[in-house]
Amino acid sequence: MKTIAVIPARYAASRFPGKLMAQLGAKSVILTTYENTLKTELFDDVFVVTDSEIIFKEITGNGGKAIMSLTEHQTGSDRIAEAVENLECDIVVNVQGDEPFVKKEALQKLVDAYQNDLNDEISLATLAQEITEEEDIYNPNSVKVNWDVNLFALYFSRSPIPYPRETNFKAKYYQHIGIYAFRKTALLKFAKLPMLQNERAEKLEQLRYLEYGMKIKVLETGFMGIGIDTVEDLNKANAYLKKQQTTE
Repeated sequence: MKTIAVIPARYAASRFPGKLMAQLGAKSVILTTYENTLKTELFDDVFVVTDSEIIFKEITGNGGKAIMSLTEHQTGSDRIAEAVENLECDIVVNVQGDEPFVKKEALQKLVDAYQNDLNDEISLATLAQEITEEEDIYNPNSVKVNWDVNLFALYFSRSPIPYPRETNFKAKYYQHIGIYAFRKTALLKFAKLPMLQNERAEKLEQLRYLEYGMKIKVLETGFMGIGIDTVEDLNKANAYLKKQQTTE
């Protein structure tokens, strides 16, 4: 089973334009993410997929592998599907370009899920962590997920799921972490399917897989990356990197 990692990397960003080329220590954010993904040694190959010549040159100029995205896409899955269509692989792990401190343990869980999937039931696997702050339960930017007894997703939502109807019962809530491992065949199938109601309403692409009957394995993790969406996030990431370097 050949497993590759793909890092989607758009140059444009509404809150922090050009953030992937921002300086993180001595390197750019995207180069740091790429190199840290390689260092996990979990993958047969690692690629950055981008619509930007600047990012393409940043990766290839530093000895890395990059693919230019040829067309506009509605979702990240569509962009990755285009990139991997002609690549020889079975499993595609999507690593976020703005998560430079990618953790091997979290990615290992996704890879292992397919190693243990003897009946080939899994279309994609993803991660979740327990929500500890009540405000995050009601925050629509914090996507919630719940699953069945076999760890397959029931639903993803921007609303609290399950809804707390009885105040004397305290349910656990889990936040979805947007890192995926796709079975290539499921990914290519997704790209050909039209958007349905739930995905359109929630603006969550993973719902398309569920609406068409594909199974999503959800794995709980303690993974806490530093996602870089703002200049403040970049400052936190630089402080974290500096602390790492002084303790090594």
